[in-house]
Amino acid sequence: MARISKTDLILNEDGSVYHLNLLPEDIAETVITMGDPERVAAVSKYFDSTEVKKSKREFTTHTGYIGNKRLTVLSTGIGTDNIDIVLNELDALVNINPETREINKNLKSLDIIRIGTSGAVQPGIPVDSILVSETAIGLDSLMHYYRHAYNDAEKELLMDFIAALPPALQISPYVSSSPVTLRDDLAKNIPVGITISAPGFYAPQGREVRAQNAVAGLMQAVQQFSSAGRRITNLEMETAGIYGLAAVLGHRAISFNVILANRITQTFSSQPQKAIDNCIQNVLDRIMAITDN
Repeated sequence: MARISKTDLILNEDGSVYHLNLLPEDIAETVITMGDPERVAAVSKYFDSTEVKKSKREFTTHTGYIGNKRLTVLSTGIGTDNIDIVLNELDALVNINPETREINKNLKSLDIIRIGTSGAVQPGIPVDSILVSETAIGLDSLMHYYRHAYNDAEKELLMDFIAALPPALQISPYVSSSPVTLRDDLAKNIPVGITISAPGFYAPQGREVRAQNAVAGLMQAVQQFSSAGRRITNLEMETAGIYGLAAVLGHRAISFNVILANRITQTFSSQPQKAIDNCIQNVLDRIMAITDN
C-alpha cells in the first residue's frame, strides 16, 4: 500500500494534523461544525463533561460527553476553502495511520452535522426558523478538484440551474446532497430545501454596498428558479463543500440552517443569538434521541 507523503498530509511534531492540531483520539464519530470559533462553547456548554479543548487559527475543537454520547464540536471558519481543510483532516484522523502514513483497511464514517446561519430567498420562510439542506448548489469551484459523481436528480437540477443563471455569471456550479439516512435520523418534521453555497458574502450573494455588483439579476434568478417543482430556499457559504467532500470520503453530512435573514422581505432576526441557541438545543436533542433508541 502506498504511503502518503509528508507534503500531501502534513503532521505537526506531536503527530497531530497540521491545521486542526488534533490527534485521532481527540475526535468523536459525531462531529458538529460551526463557522464561528466563539460558537463552539455555545454547544459544549451543554456537555456533561469535556475532555478536549484545542485551538489553532480559526479552528477550535471541544470534545466531550452528553450522557454516554461522545461528541465533537469544531469551528470551520467561513467558506468552502476552509471546508477543504477541515473535511480532509477529519478524514485523515480516522482513516489514515499517522505512523505508517497508510490508509486504514477498515474505514470509518463520521456523522458531520453543520449548524450555521443563513438567509432565506423565499418570502414564506420565516426569520428565526430552522431549515435543513436537502441539496446544495456550490457557486465556488471546490468540488471540481475532486472526482465525484452525480445521480440523475442532481444532474437534472444542475442543468436547470445553469440554464437559469444570468449570462454575466461565467461559473461552473456543482451539486451535492445530504444522505437520506441521516436526514431521516435527525431532520424529521423540519422543512428541507435547496441551498446555495456562495464563494462570498456580498456580491456573490447579490449584495451591493459600495463596490458595484457585476452580475445583475442574480438574486432574482435564484429566487425565481424552479426544477421539478423544487425551489432554492436559502444562501450560505459552506454546505455544498461539506456535502460534496463528505460523499467523496464516505462520511454522512447534514446542514441545519438558522434563518437569520429573509432577503426577499428584507427582515433580519431581532434575537439572533437566541435563534442559534434554540437550533443547537434542537439538534442536540435529536442526536440524543437516536442515541437512546
